[in-house]
Amino acid sequence: MTRLGDVADMLVGFAFKSAGFLDADADGVRLLRGDNVQQGYIRWGDKTKKWPSSECDELGRYQLAENDVILAMDRPIVGDGLKMAWIKPEDLPALLVQRVCRLRGKPGSALTSFIRYVLAAPEFSAHIHRITTGANIPHISGKDIAAYEFNLPDLADQSCIVECLSAYDDLIATNQRRIALLEDAARRLYREWFVHLRFPGHESVLVKDGVPEGWAKLSLGDVAEITMGQSPESRYYNTDGDGLPFHQGVSDFGHRFITHETFTRQATRVAAAGDILCSVRAPVGRLNLTRDNIAIGRGLSAMRSRAGHQSLLFYQLRGLFVEEDMIGGGAIFASVGKKELFGQLILQPEAEIAAVFDRIASDIDRQIDTLDAQNRSLADARDLLLPKLMSGQLDVSGVRLPEEVAA
Repeated sequence: MTRLGDVADMLVGFAFKSAGFLDADADGVRLLRGDNVQQGYIRWGDKTKKWPSSECDELGRYQLAENDVILAMDRPIVGDGLKMAWIKPEDLPALLVQRVCRLRGKPGSALTSFIRYVLAAPEFSAHIHRITTGANIPHISGKDIAAYEFNLPDLADQSCIVECLSAYDDLIATNQRRIALLEDAARRLYREWFVHLRFPGHESVLVKDGVPEGWAKLSLGDVAEITMGQSPESRYYNTDGDGLPFHQGVSDFGHRFITHETFTRQATRVAAAGDILCSVRAPVGRLNLTRDNIAIGRGLSAMRSRAGHQSLLFYQLRGLFVEEDMIGGGAIFASVGKKELFGQLILQPEAEIAAVFDRIASDIDRQIDTLDAQNRSLADARDLLLPKLMSGQLDVSGVRLPEEVAA
């Protein structure tokens, strides 16, 4: 067995002073903090912090490079997933911040890309579960990470294993880029029509106080059927798949679709397949979709368009919750009650414009759903192979590489 610390160059980030942080839209180098590390990718956004480029000369050691493996040391496991990712070209340049660990394979011992799969294996997650300490903020140390032991094949076999598993990851990444382009197209269309008010035929429509003739500002409760969650008794909870999937917060939210870990035999409030899920406790306003009927607890609400324009409603909600915890760009909320949520104002177009936008957006959403389903199948196949290849139970030479999914 090989200690991870013996074959991986490990570095914990620099303790940058928050007083020197720059906002996301400023010139500077992005700071990779624990909040940016998601399950398999780095999430940048409006809350990204930067460091002045002029002050980076002494920080070369903390400059990240493509393929670096990144592990969050605070709250390393969220839901049932490890907050581990690897650096892609679009993540650079970036600097490593304290409480985040960077790993690179030591030359002659381990490939950095192989280290990625060492950390992705379920045995490493089990190790992290065992060593995580701290009641308020669960955390791990560099020493604990380094102590993990595993079977290390020779470099030639490492390369073959990486080639096999990365074939799945490459296809997943291709689909993720397609999804990002489709989402961007839908967001741009929504902003063009409903923010800049350049919708079809806008030239001949009068606009008064920001509302085109025939449109109206309506309360969210008038536009959508809203179900506020209510938690069943905990004695009905299980992880055996007995009953309906149960969610009471955002811990199982994905990029777009929710995944299931906990179930309940008693469902007090139910969200139907296709409903939009909206968190009503911090982080307020985070959105996801459900493909299945699910039970929802007090931290969530479920919404369905009264007019049947579910895609339009989804992008309206994205416009309403511009940032997490902030409604309509106004006050910050730790939670939002039924009255506040139902009373939020939505700019509702006249029926024909609503139908046309929903038809276009629905087609985009269907393409996104198809690509996401392909990714789930690819990830499931990869995750079945991963432990068998890493343990030597399966000979990599006998594994067929995945064929590229149809566009």
